[in-house]
Amino acid sequence: MIDIKLLEHLETFLSENRLKRFNHVLSGRTKHFTVATEDVYQLHNTSAVIRSCDVFGIQEVTIVEEKNSKRIDREIAMGAQKWVDLNRHNTVKDALKSLKSQGYQIIATTPHTNDCELHDFDVTKKACFFFGRETEGLSQEVLDQADGFLKIPMVGFTESLNISVSAAIILQHVTTKLKKTDINWQLTEEETLEKRLDWCTKTIKSHEEIVERYYEDNKL
Repeated sequence: MIDIKLLEHLETFLSENRLKRFNHVLSGRTKHFTVATEDVYQLHNTSAVIRSCDVFGIQEVTIVEEKNSKRIDREIAMGAQKWVDLNRHNTVKDALKSLKSQGYQIIATTPHTNDCELHDFDVTKKACFFFGRETEGLSQEVLDQADGFLKIPMVGFTESLNISVSAAIILQHVTTKLKKTDINWQLTEEETLEKRLDWCTKTIKSHEEIVERYYEDNKL
């Protein structure tokens, strides 16, 4: 449970512009869609995917590091990892179990005999878009447990796109389409409060001292 008075106190240390920016960005955030990357080898690809998630309002990203474990490239992510929640898993099995328990359908972004083209995708259901390794693509485990398969229509000689480009195209399309529906896609009130507090602590350099002093001054 969020301490509302503490949150309000911390927000007094933010500039008016920063506070307005937080509220504006949070109004466009969603957990209706999420993204997962599976053992992506090139560090800049994962970083760029996180950046796209931030740009298009996706609050959570799942990163599976069963074979490849690397830190997020801060320069390429452009600080996006500060505003997007990263959920890391050491196995794809754990990631799939967690995502399905949260009500997400697993959408494999790969050409498949039973695939759906992007413009036909049903945005009304919660979905996690899975992106695989640069060369091998998604693992058989993800393909076997996928609830659907999604592809981006292409008419050129090239048969595939870089995963960061694919993620940006897909997220731009589905979030734009989602916001035209009557679905309650925004964060809940509690989730919004949690992010306000989280972003305050990530923005205010001396937040630990401020919090400690706040509780000292407000002892019963």
